[in-house]
Amino acid sequence: MIYGIGTDICDVRRIRASLERHGDRFAEKVLSQAELATWRARSKRWPERGIRYLATRFSAKEAFSKAVGMGMRMPMTWRSCEISKLPSGQPVIVLHGELKTWFEAKGLKAHITVTDETDYAASFCVVEYEDPSRTH
Repeated sequence: MIYGIGTDICDVRRIRASLERHGDRFAEKVLSQAELATWRARSKRWPERGIRYLATRFSAKEAFSKAVGMGMRMPMTWRSCEISKLPSGQPVIVLHGELKTWFEAKGLKAHITVTDETDYAASFCVVEYEDPSRTH
């Protein structure tokens, strides 16, 4: 049974402007340690690819926060929600700290997809109960 659905579209130009204004502080606020390492590596090799990576992560976390119905308030924080990927390349959500505890206590499972094009990054998230008989 579905618990919630969230979607988000992010203007990559807005992310670029935030990086220009605030430098790495913006990425450090939004990304987990693992995501930061990937962002830095991609940005070093191809800066535009790094910007798109940050935009997709920002968008995915927004979509997830909408799907769980709490927006950006505790226990949801930017850094407690990590967007990783399986060896196949499929994106997955990895939760940390209080958010992980809250999510697991509710018996939830998340599915996320991300995409980007020149000026936009978009994400779609479905959160469901792991046990369909459990709806609270």
